[in-house]
Amino acid sequence: MVIDLSAHARTPGTGLGAVRTRREVVATPTDPLALRCGRSLDHVEVAYQTYGELSPAGDNAVVVLHALTADAHAAGEAEGDGGPGWWDSVIGPGRPIDTDRWFVVCANLLGSCLGTTGPASTDPATGRPWGIDFPPITIGDQVAVLRRLGGALGITRYHALVGPSLGGMHAIEWFLAAPEEVEATILIATTSELTTENRAFSAAGRQAILDDPGFEGGRYLETGGAGPERGLAAARRFAHITYVSSEALERKLGDPAPAGAPPRSAAEWLAPGRAVETYLEHQGQSFLRRFDALSYLFLTRPMDDFAPFGPANAEAACRAVARNPTARHLVLSFDSDWRFGTSHAVRLAARLRAAGARAVEHQELAAPWGHDSFLLETPGMGELIARALAD
Repeated sequence: MVIDLSAHARTPGTGLGAVRTRREVVATPTDPLALRCGRSLDHVEVAYQTYGELSPAGDNAVVVLHALTADAHAAGEAEGDGGPGWWDSVIGPGRPIDTDRWFVVCANLLGSCLGTTGPASTDPATGRPWGIDFPPITIGDQVAVLRRLGGALGITRYHALVGPSLGGMHAIEWFLAAPEEVEATILIATTSELTTENRAFSAAGRQAILDDPGFEGGRYLETGGAGPERGLAAARRFAHITYVSSEALERKLGDPAPAGAPPRSAAEWLAPGRAVETYLEHQGQSFLRRFDALSYLFLTRPMDDFAPFGPANAEAACRAVARNPTARHLVLSFDSDWRFGTSHAVRLAARLRAAGARAVEHQELAAPWGHDSFLLETPGMGELIARALAD
């Protein structure tokens, strides 16, 4: 049962036409990527798309940083199947992120399974999938890969980093790592640090994967097994509940309690039948067709550990902001988002100001759909993004 929770359909087409996903090798045996865990990667390949033209000075770049399980195909028609981008309503000629003016880059994250090196990739040393032997990674490691890609593309300065959800965490980390490179950040439905509740949902999802016999100790890619399908589907269901507001669930999936006596068969009685049950079942099963369980583990754990303004990092954050205190920061939240809602945005804006940032703006937008409102045509969002880029 597929139910569209959006009240506003996404705008079809962007005027970009067919867009090809490219790949760039950004780490080699002679130039390995040093990771914060103390290990290194001798081969890292990044999948990315670009839209628009880079200026001769290399200074008109806008990087779009994707959410947890998204990919590099943010806009245009995918080469081959013609599929839409996940942010077509925002990126394109005349759109809020105007590709007639900006050179827009979107790249898949280190650790993912959608084109960039991750646990499902081949370990050059063994010729087998990395699997559980892939090294632990951080948000900072992922940003280091993206910065290497920018250098390879000839970018000298970033007009803006635009990050919804997990992408906003990468934008924060990037600015703090290299503030002189960045003129502005646009941080949408994101956080400077997960709450215990956020971590609890992530932990429940990861444990479902780890407890699935199909996980095989993380060796399922090597053995050719089906993998922890039940665990991954359960993890997706746990997470998806946090992406949608209570109002949207009730409006689209609410149904009355069944009338009369329950059936005589317990199997029939326990079988999913209510709209919300079949909806979540669809979410879990469809996720299996496009994502890998190890990548899910390797992408969610860095989020748990992200705390750039925490006690251990506060002084470094202040020093970083002091190197570019006039950079502009727009923080957007949605009033129905209970994953990274307005309290997260208020805290993020306060922490940026406390670190010395002088141009921080927070705007809360009314949107009934919850965390995923950034994927929809939420009134006011596009205008605020366009204004922030024009400043």
